Amino acid sequence: MASPEASAVNATGTTPTPLPDAKPHTFHWEMFLRPEVLWFDAQVIFGALTVIWLGAHGSLRRPPSAAPAESEDKDKKKKSKEDEQFTEGLTASDAIMFPILAGAVLIGLYYLLEWLKDPNLLNKILRGYMSVAGVAGLGKLSGDALEIMTSIIFPSVWSDRSNKLYYIDPERRSQVLVDPTTNQAMITEKRSPLPGVLSMVPLPTGINTLAWEIRHLFTEKWTVRLAAHGFGSLKSQIKFNHILGFLVSIGITTAYHLMEWHVLSNILGSAMCYAAFGMLSPTSFGIGTSVLWGLFFYDIVMVFYTPFMITVAKKVDAPIKLVFRSSSGFSMLGLGDIVVPGLLMALALRFDLYMFYKRQIQYQPIEASAGKNSPSTDQEVTTTTEMQFKRTKTPFVESEGQWGNRFWTTKLGNLMPNPACGAVRAATAFPKPYFYVSVAGYALGMVLTLTMLQVFNHGQPALLYLVPCVTGSVWLTGLVRGELKDVWGYTEDGSLDTKDVVVTLDANGDEVRKPVTDKDEKESKDGAKIEKEAETKEEEIPEEYDVVLFSIKAPRPKPPKTD
Repeated sequence: MASPEASAVNATGTTPTPLPDAKPHTFHWEMFLRPEVLWFDAQVIFGALTVIWLGAHGSLRRPPSAAPAESEDKDKKKKSKEDEQFTEGLTASDAIMFPILAGAVLIGLYYLLEWLKDPNLLNKILRGYMSVAGVAGLGKLSGDALEIMTSIIFPSVWSDRSNKLYYIDPERRSQVLVDPTTNQAMITEKRSPLPGVLSMVPLPTGINTLAWEIRHLFTEKWTVRLAAHGFGSLKSQIKFNHILGFLVSIGITTAYHLMEWHVLSNILGSAMCYAAFGMLSPTSFGIGTSVLWGLFFYDIVMVFYTPFMITVAKKVDAPIKLVFRSSSGFSMLGLGDIVVPGLLMALALRFDLYMFYKRQIQYQPIEASAGKNSPSTDQEVTTTTEMQFKRTKTPFVESEGQWGNRFWTTKLGNLMPNPACGAVRAATAFPKPYFYVSVAGYALGMVLTLTMLQVFNHGQPALLYLVPCVTGSVWLTGLVRGELKDVWGYTEDGSLDTKDVVVTLDANGDEVRKPVTDKDEKESKDGAKIEKEAETKEEEIPEEYDVVLFSIKAPRPKPPKTD
């Protein structure tokens, strides 16, 4: 995986293997405990965990246990629903197909390299292909990073030392103080969009107006429309930071091709991992665990029993790995060693969010009468009354812009934000037991990998250590917390995201779903059909159509509102 010795890693993401010029050595524990070795290994572990941490939080979206945010805009509703779905969800068959496909690609690359003799041409092709893929991932990563920076500079709420909350109101271009005891808002004399002590700095009128304009530029959403007759149309909303992020990604990718600097390669590789977490989902813990254990055996076979992995790792030079250098050598960490276990860790974080909102679901008892018919007379003879409950979900809070709010509402030396900031706590500070134990499991697996690499001075399949540690930590946590049923039943295929509001509860307080009858299904389809026809009637057919269209529209700043 990583070592202060010179090493190499395979293209699909296993572990480093000492290069031929690495001299055999006798292992002593003092070698592993040397400060330079410990510092180097810490960089490898921290680098991998940083990518996983960012990617897992970037993959957060509304869980099925939370209600969608209310919006009157139909386009926003449709866009929000699309954002909640992953591009690709794994199925049970992927546990078998992943190792087979990975092996086919690896063996194909091996024989292609043997046939070419010189890997330069293949490296150029792979660098070009991976760079194009990296532009999209790096654009997403850069845009999200700029969003966090913007939220820190221009938060929507901040707290002073006495826990008073100041909300920044862009409509009035002033700050509103909320009394924590009475929860009443009062407009203050602060006219700056800046938080904390910066809000106390008196700014000239012109500079203060410019600051509000800059805040509007970076926080408001732009509407992008693209249409071509015969090909369809596209309408989406982006922010100015997304455009800047895309430009940054093009610049970094171009610099990588010109300089071929390993740091730029690491940035591109990390960005592709970040994008993968937002596009792929293991769907459930059962499927994710099966996929990981399938690749577990694939990794062992390819590293220990075939020459394919090591040969391809030595000759392929493309942004498919993270390179860590030191004065004594370098090590490489395959992207697969980050993405494969990281997908299950990201699922664990989303499960934590699911459980957080599930615990907030409220059930209000209602009485429901049900009649029973006599089989002989076909007449109602008895009537029973059963207690049912109306389920109410808590509305989901987007994490967008909340990290800056958390920074400004958390006291120095404290990890949790102001208790009065419910939205901030729900979006960023919800309990994360499953994610934290998976992070600890990954770190333990990396330590075992690096230790075995030093002991045997031979490449180790990282998944040999990472898979048991990560999967074991998640399932063991479910067992200890008594939530194995929830862990096993959680899925992101959409089946849990039901709209029924009346349920029955068993003795343990768990929901008991009423089976859907043919009549209910017919009524549901008829209702959907009527709703669709009503939406169609509302849409007027325009007299003109767009042959070619590309436009970007930004909302115009409104004049300050006065009371």
